Amino acid sequence: MSTTFQLDTSTSRANPTPAPMKRMTIPGLRKRKQDGVTAEPIVMLTAYTARQAQLLDAHCDLLLVGDSLGQVIYGLPSSVPVTIDMMAAHGAAVVRGSYRSAVVVDMPFGAYEQSPRQAFANASRLLKETGCAGVKLEGGEAMAETVHFLVNRGIPVIGHVGLTPQAVNVLGGYNSRGRSEAEAKKIVADAVALDQAGAFAVVIEGVVEPIAIAATRAVSCLTIGIGGSAQCDGQVLVTEDMLGMFERVPRFVKRYAEMAVTIDDAAARYAADVRARTFPGIDQTYQPK
Repeated sequence: MSTTFQLDTSTSRANPTPAPMKRMTIPGLRKRKQDGVTAEPIVMLTAYTARQAQLLDAHCDLLLVGDSLGQVIYGLPSSVPVTIDMMAAHGAAVVRGSYRSAVVVDMPFGAYEQSPRQAFANASRLLKETGCAGVKLEGGEAMAETVHFLVNRGIPVIGHVGLTPQAVNVLGGYNSRGRSEAEAKKIVADAVALDQAGAFAVVIEGVVEPIAIAATRAVSCLTIGIGGSAQCDGQVLVTEDMLGMFERVPRFVKRYAEMAVTIDDAAARYAADVRARTFPGIDQTYQPK
């Protein structure tokens, strides 16, 4: 069942919903892939706030509260400094702002790598405090035991292979992965290991296209591409990248809007009106009766 609150766009307040609503479910999404084929691809975007979730909800199957909020919201140099408290706060906001999409929250760096028990403690906290449907964590074969541990204890998991942003210090940057034969084989093997461990989906990021296709064919779970291939079972993008909020975006992003230009123009016109004392005008002030 969905969250019991919904945002009122006229007041920006969260009000109780008039009737229960049913969200997308993880098993329901997982069933879209039958005999290796997903007839209706999974649509996934990132969301970090209640209002953003409300705007994206009708168009998405999955909303990802990504640890990319470190860079997008907090201006951090990478996702590494992101904390579990940040993820819990933003995850709860996204769940409150949505009612249709299943919401998955990223496990931040340091919240799951130490042991399966550590991962369960933090993942269960995220589910309890946010109401999300599952969690996402990075890593392939090294994380298979942890994924198995979580899934067997009732926590749906999305894995993440290829370019893994939390490992930026080891990888030496955000370059595409899988250009050597050995690395290509490892990425596919990582996806297979996560699939066998019980992950319901695997994000495949920043790899050369044949690897994304090979991994999609090698696993029974869903694959979600980001810099992968249109032949993955679904796609995810950072919403701010897709909306053109930053000057530079990765090669694999298609810009569907130029919101930074729109915001800059609006702010410039507002500033001009304030300086000219033409705002507020008669329509924006309270006059005596």
